[in-house]
Amino acid sequence: MGEAVTSIPAGVSPTALPQISPSLTIISTLAPTPETKIPLGGITPSAFLPTKSLVQVPTFPDPAAYTWQPVVGGLNEPVGFANAGDGSNRLFALEKRGVVRIIQNGVLLPDPFLDISDHVGSRPSEQGLLGLAFHPSYHENGYFYVDYTDTNGNTVIARFQVSQQDANRADRTSETRLMHISQPFPNHKGGQLAFGPDGYLYIGMGDGGSEGDPQSNGQKLDTLLGKILRIDVDSQQPYAIPPDNPFAKGGGRPEIWAYGLRNPWRFSFDRQTGDLYIADVGQDLWEEIDFWPAKSPGGGNFGWSLMEGNHPYHDAPPPGLKLVPPVAEYNHNLGCAVIGGNVYRGSRLPAWQGIYLFGDYCSGNVWGLFRNNQGNWEQKLLFNSLGRISSFGVDEAGEIYVVLLSGPVYRLTGQ
Repeated sequence: MGEAVTSIPAGVSPTALPQISPSLTIISTLAPTPETKIPLGGITPSAFLPTKSLVQVPTFPDPAAYTWQPVVGGLNEPVGFANAGDGSNRLFALEKRGVVRIIQNGVLLPDPFLDISDHVGSRPSEQGLLGLAFHPSYHENGYFYVDYTDTNGNTVIARFQVSQQDANRADRTSETRLMHISQPFPNHKGGQLAFGPDGYLYIGMGDGGSEGDPQSNGQKLDTLLGKILRIDVDSQQPYAIPPDNPFAKGGGRPEIWAYGLRNPWRFSFDRQTGDLYIADVGQDLWEEIDFWPAKSPGGGNFGWSLMEGNHPYHDAPPPGLKLVPPVAEYNHNLGCAVIGGNVYRGSRLPAWQGIYLFGDYCSGNVWGLFRNNQGNWEQKLLFNSLGRISSFGVDEAGEIYVVLLSGPVYRLTGQ
């Protein structure tokens, strides 16, 4: 992710592609009856539980009527984006080297919010300061959480607190480390942090790296690698295990919420429905979007490294093993690394309401995804050639932004 890129010139709309239908497989996630069998590579994936969060979206907007408007530039390898939810309308950008910067009223403030670059290892390319999440009660307690790799390449999940003297500066000395996770290889760190609608902190962990998951971490339940973790940061220090975590009473690491993931670099919750969207970066051929309905119990197995997307990767899954198939995928003719985005819930662009936007790091493509009134998933390639997309994010009002590794941040707007 350290390659030089060409950014979009100010005021130029990236190419809209309303006429292109990318190669993909669409799978319904409406809950079948217990007797229903869904064929997928010779196995029976687990059925999604019923959900009332079906998004009523009639069609995709015409992308030619919209553009990605520049917000700021000048960031140094930004890889993440968040808002504090405190009413300040500030935006926070993560720089890979270990710095959090503030964007306020469309201006990049000169002084960092947090600089921990002296104890963040940011080389090789998939290491660094990778995740940021503000506590739901940040406006009261000033707590925020970061995911970074230390100088030995291992993952650290830590809590910081804002300075009592300056709302635009974190107290660097307030670091409290919640987790230290050993990493066997330099890539596939995951990195996303997000608080769910249940108030728990969710943590994305890659499979530990190399190629093809050589340690089979995706399917192992005695490791935190290749998982989505879920912890309670409020009940006790450094954290507690939510009692309804799938392995809270044994059978696996109690922090695990979901498994069978390769590198869930970016995931997000629909702020209206609470549904979880996971973009899992693929290996050789396929990139995938996974989905977990709100209020469903944990324990979903998304298939890696038995499957890459909907396709067998390693040995055939054991008979009877229940896997959750992706709701959408695309092949490497259209990109090489999926970058998860967000469901649009803003007010400025009503035609985009309920559409999940995501992209690809290599091609700069941006897709839309939604579930139609019949319960089937529809996906469309909407924009291309934005540059090296590293992340998406939303502001407090739900407007959606895209971050390029070369430094600029853009917001989706009407022309």
